[in-house]
Amino acid sequence: MIHCINNDTIRGMANKTAALVITDIWARPQARTNIFVRNTTLVVGFALLTAICAQIRIPLGFTPVPVTGQTFAVLLAGAALGTRLGALSQLTYWLAGLTGLPFYSNATGGWSTGTGATMGYMIGFILAAAAIGHLAELKHDRKFITSLPAMLLGSAIIYICGATWLAHSLNVALATGDKNAISLGVAPFLIGDLFKMLLAAVSTSTIWRLIKE
Repeated sequence: MIHCINNDTIRGMANKTAALVITDIWARPQARTNIFVRNTTLVVGFALLTAICAQIRIPLGFTPVPVTGQTFAVLLAGAALGTRLGALSQLTYWLAGLTGLPFYSNATGGWSTGTGATMGYMIGFILAAAAIGHLAELKHDRKFITSLPAMLLGSAIIYICGATWLAHSLNVALATGDKNAISLGVAPFLIGDLFKMLLAAVSTSTIWRLIKE
């Protein structure tokens, strides 16, 4: 029996083979305008996902930094979009909040919030998404054993940027003394962020396994 394979099937198989990141499975259009629309949709979509996850919020009385779902969206954005689009999605998220849109935790927004004590985390989101995206382009997100270290690196970048700015903003030491940026902006979130890293690594590796099937 001779099976006929149409052009769409061939292109679909080629896309799976050539895909660098998860969203590359969404076939890249040939027209420049359509490429722009596709990339803009992905960037804005993940910025909105980050905003939605930011509303999953557990405030902690002793620190201005609440536990949120943002970092999970950041990790996914980097893995799904790659270096450039992943970073752009988080830059879009930050800038949208700066304009006053209620994108930040607890549906807040505005210049003072976006440049306040948590600004370092916003910058960390951009850098983390870029770093994870780079590793995803090198296929580190396709297996759990390599995806988890990528998520760990991204989370470490967020912590470093966040704690450094928090120390400056609150005028406290970075890691010494009874009250420091590490105890306020890193230590309380380690267990929750570890869960988010595991969930992100499981998600990406599972998606790739389903794609290959």
